[in-house]
Amino acid sequence: MNIDTINEEHQEFRNQLATVTKEGKRKWVFPKKPSGRFHNARIFVSIILLAFLIIVPFIKVKGHPFMLFDFPNRSFILFSIPFGPHDFIIFALAMITLVVFIILFTVIFGRIFCGWACPQTVFMEMVFRKIEYWIEGDAREQIKLKTAPWTFKKLFKKGLKHLIFFGIAFFISNIFLSYIISMDKLIDIITDPPSKHLGGLFAITVFSGVFYFVFSYFREQVCTIVCPYGRLQGVLLDQDSIVIAYDYKRGEPRGKLKKGEDFSNRGDCIDCHLCVDVCPTGIDIRNGIQLECVNCTACIDACDSIMDKINRPRGLVRYASLKNIENKEKFKFTSRMALYSIILVILITILTVLLVNRSDYVITVLRTRGTLFQEQPDGKISNLYDLNIVNKTFDPANISMKINNIDGEIKLIGGNLNFQPQEIKEMKFMLSVNKESITKMNTPVKLDFFDGDKLIKSITTTFLGPVELNK
Repeated sequence: MNIDTINEEHQEFRNQLATVTKEGKRKWVFPKKPSGRFHNARIFVSIILLAFLIIVPFIKVKGHPFMLFDFPNRSFILFSIPFGPHDFIIFALAMITLVVFIILFTVIFGRIFCGWACPQTVFMEMVFRKIEYWIEGDAREQIKLKTAPWTFKKLFKKGLKHLIFFGIAFFISNIFLSYIISMDKLIDIITDPPSKHLGGLFAITVFSGVFYFVFSYFREQVCTIVCPYGRLQGVLLDQDSIVIAYDYKRGEPRGKLKKGEDFSNRGDCIDCHLCVDVCPTGIDIRNGIQLECVNCTACIDACDSIMDKINRPRGLVRYASLKNIENKEKFKFTSRMALYSIILVILITILTVLLVNRSDYVITVLRTRGTLFQEQPDGKISNLYDLNIVNKTFDPANISMKINNIDGEIKLIGGNLNFQPQEIKEMKFMLSVNKESITKMNTPVKLDFFDGDKLIKSITTTFLGPVELNK
């Protein structure tokens, strides 16, 4: 007997979303308040994540934000290290590495990120839903309140809840904004008269409205309709992936437990429906893997509490692979997982090498295309070069150039080498060398670049001389 046979009469759920009726109308979900060891662990993890989110914008290193994502100006700071458009390769590789990591993580552990670390889930279940339970009560009380006539009590509870919801949404919007413009600029906007920042005030109000709409109304629809991650499970998960699963071999045939009945001729599932009642997306985990499941573990805690009451072993609903349930096989590291792991290790290695060898300055010297050498009146030979310098630091720089291996003179054209933080300069310079120093048509020239007295980079280029000097 396999899972398809077990669920043959319960396949109707695959034809529609759990939160949509047959008529296409929204089915509002009122999940029962969760509790248990997994829920307590998620609360702990959520507190750490929320504390990190709120505290980081206030952290500064040498007067600069610890983390900043200034997308409009393409300027980023990660763990106090500045990145800009010139670091595109590192950013692109970091994004590819992140995608591969998510794929590998999903192949092995399913959608665990959604239930434990996704901002949507953390805010919805650990902030907004907690406030809703505090004001309106558990699922039954919420249903009663929703269907009750509009009285002062209902108006007060609903008004208070939505007022707090919008206040938190406004706070969240400002926190996210501080990651884009920095906390200092955000504080300036807050303390300045509103007339000075009408555009920003309008934008933050719109974003606050979007957050409020998502967490007060749209809710689980983000996970089931908008988020593409759930649909990726169909191509990422296999029989060896660890997901939240119902042990149908142990649980079936299910049915209400009668007084005095033992478990010799029946499954451990007593059809209490509690695993469905606590689900924030309204699904029945007993139907198998579904795109709506965010691996929040509420069903595990609910089922374990029932198993304790009827003196049956925990784990009827648990983290397990389908092969583990079907064949009682232990977790196996498959060739598919190994391939993703090898690719991930290679990407992380390349990314680490790039980060370790990343310098504070990018300096490029190229002989100007289409130009030959020039003979100067003083008997010297000169070449024209293009110079590109990027100051990737937070500090101003005064860069100087020196010729290392031959006698010569450098003359900058159209600029200087004084740099502001994160500044990029492109200019030309002329390198003049005595004829006696030129021994062949292409003479190697080593240029040293200094920031004050500190050598920051040495570059070797070629100096083009007259052909007759070789004769």
